[in-house]
Amino acid sequence: MTTPHPNHDRGLEFDLSTLLSRRRSLGVLFGAGAAAALSACTPGTGGGSASPSSTASATATMAESTTTAASPSASPTSTVTRAFAECGVEIPEETLGPYPGDGSNGPNVLEASGVVRRDITSSFGSSATKAEGVPLTVTLTLLDNANGCAPLAGAAVYVWHCDQDGKYSLYDSGLENENYLRGVQESDANGQLTFSTIYPGAYNGRWPHIHFEVFESMSNTTAAGQVLAVSQIALTETACKEVYATSGYESSARNFPNTTLTSDNVFGDDGGIYQLATSSGSVAGGYTAALNVTV
Repeated sequence: MTTPHPNHDRGLEFDLSTLLSRRRSLGVLFGAGAAAALSACTPGTGGGSASPSSTASATATMAESTTTAASPSASPTSTVTRAFAECGVEIPEETLGPYPGDGSNGPNVLEASGVVRRDITSSFGSSATKAEGVPLTVTLTLLDNANGCAPLAGAAVYVWHCDQDGKYSLYDSGLENENYLRGVQESDANGQLTFSTIYPGAYNGRWPHIHFEVFESMSNTTAAGQVLAVSQIALTETACKEVYATSGYESSARNFPNTTLTSDNVFGDDGGIYQLATSSGSVAGGYTAALNVTV
């Protein structure tokens, strides 16, 4: 497996206007009373913006917490409350990597009808191949830093990641005609969107991760300046160890110990403190991974 190049092109040009006709929803702004209520609901916050050190501590604590059952999706109320309290540090910009599938490095899955979907486990179009693995529900909460950390409604997010063997659809040998584990969603009034997928594998040179891009809207992503963020989600060590001990993840179990968060070529500069997902779940019931994304 080729190790992703840390300085790969971050550019993206594609057209989602042929896929959806919906216009961007109006942004939802918190009033002063709502902001105060949210702050009061979250212990240890003083005004809707956490310092980097306190955010890092809270993120690390939440990320290592696990439960015995995974909920279908994060609660909008609790997640938005926590997101507001943690807002203030914009998501770090990262590389697209060599396997974006957006036309900037070979194939462009975003030109295909069917890419806008919540469940990304199967290929669409000419193939219906399904990626096998432990179920994972990914929830992102988008926050607009320029507007007082209001939920960012109507934004478009494209996510993609490797399969349980650490291979990418559209690129790796034998997967050139597959496009699973790739999809686009629009954020709701709470700034949230959710993908149903499988737990990514581990390959040499990288900590387990999920790529994502945030665009201003579903219908305006080809215009210059519409890319709001390019980043990656770091998955938690505890969940990775549990998943990689199961059947089907044998290669990931071998590769995972070879790279740490601090030695990873993407997360290593700060240990992924602003990209480390909060995680819960079990192998039997599936896992959840949630991340607050301030743009």
